[in-house]
Amino acid sequence: MPETEGNAPAVNAPWEYVLHIPHDLRAVTVCRRTVRLILTMHGLIRLTDVAELLATELVSNAVRHTKGRVALRLRMRAGVLRVGAWDADPEPPQPPPSAEELTQLAHREEGCGLALVGSCADLWGWQPLSRSGVKGKYVWGDLVAA
Repeated sequence: MPETEGNAPAVNAPWEYVLHIPHDLRAVTVCRRTVRLILTMHGLIRLTDVAELLATELVSNAVRHTKGRVALRLRMRAGVLRVGAWDADPEPPQPPPSAEELTQLAHREEGCGLALVGSCADLWGWQPLSRSGVKGKYVWGDLVAA
């Protein structure tokens, strides 16, 4: 944890964590718990519920809909927490369903992930991103901490 004099946390100091996970749905639980631990350590407990939800949706989408490597990334800069998932599929994510489609999907357990991300995050998006020579994409949601 970033520190200043007297071991007090450096509130505005930027930080970043990356967790490479196996391509396994059980890893979603590890990601969710890791998010809670990191945010608690940085004094951001009020963001944990929403950040856990974002991480859960992004990582589970990456594991369910792609093959290959997956990584969770948490980054704090300028009062904004970015929760993102990288996967080895360069294809863009499916757009979130419209309000009408969402109503039809309401009774299903799948298909609402990006709509949920869009409604919980202050801003969300995706971009192509290569890691270690492997082409893929990075899907993220931002939460304003201030």
